[in-house]
Amino acid sequence: MAEVDLLDFVRTCKRLAKQALGKHAGEPATGGFARWVHVVIHCYRIEDEHSYRKTENRLEYLTEIREVLDLDRGDVPESTTIYKSFDRLKMWVWRALLRVSAQQHPQSGHVALDSTFFERGHASQYYLQRSDRDIQKLKVTTLTDTESLAVLDVQCSIHWKHDAKAGPQVVRRNADDLLSVAADKAFDSWINRFEFYTLNVDPLVLRQGSTPETVGHNALIQDAGYSQRWMAETSYSATKRSLGAAVRAHFWYREFREIVLKFAVSNIEQLCEPL
Repeated sequence: MAEVDLLDFVRTCKRLAKQALGKHAGEPATGGFARWVHVVIHCYRIEDEHSYRKTENRLEYLTEIREVLDLDRGDVPESTTIYKSFDRLKMWVWRALLRVSAQQHPQSGHVALDSTFFERGHASQYYLQRSDRDIQKLKVTTLTDTESLAVLDVQCSIHWKHDAKAGPQVVRRNADDLLSVAADKAFDSWINRFEFYTLNVDPLVLRQGSTPETVGHNALIQDAGYSQRWMAETSYSATKRSLGAAVRAHFWYREFREIVLKFAVSNIEQLCEPL
């Protein structure tokens, strides 16, 4: 994904953060700053892949960005304040930002369902103690519009659920806005197909097996839109190239928030002026 104009990015984040937070946008969060300010700072942190300390240092010298944030140089939050705000801004905030960022793109109703993995920089101490093992990757199931490449929803998991179990959760949450869902054989089960039909979503899912019926079905869905499934891979590959394929957070709940934020930032990047 091409680099974007940083000032335009921050302005877009401000507009979408206020929209996502609604009546809560102006409420004070950590350090007495409005919630939308913290949300935009975290978007900037992810966009430029900065540490909390470097984020504080950079903001002190980026006058135009501080003006967008309504901050004087002496008002920039300390790195510890920025860190704590990521704890206090719950997952609903980042999911709301992801949803609002996706809504800025054309919605075709045709989506691709796929899974990818993010490396963990530090394993969660909670899970290390509970499972006595080092979990190195997080599994992420994404729902991507096949025309706009906007990521509509994300499901994160430390325990790698089979795709046939993880996929329906994402489709179910967004069913009212969907016409069809394309997915590979990993998501195939008669239970999923039945549920998708009951949700009025056309399941363009490759079936497993080599019977004439299965081969015929798989050939038919290629013409019906399954061939666009690769758009999901394009979307999350672009996200990883632009924002990194690893999460920096130390604890699982922060890692989940960081992943959702990464995809929201990726959606926002597509709305901004390229350099």
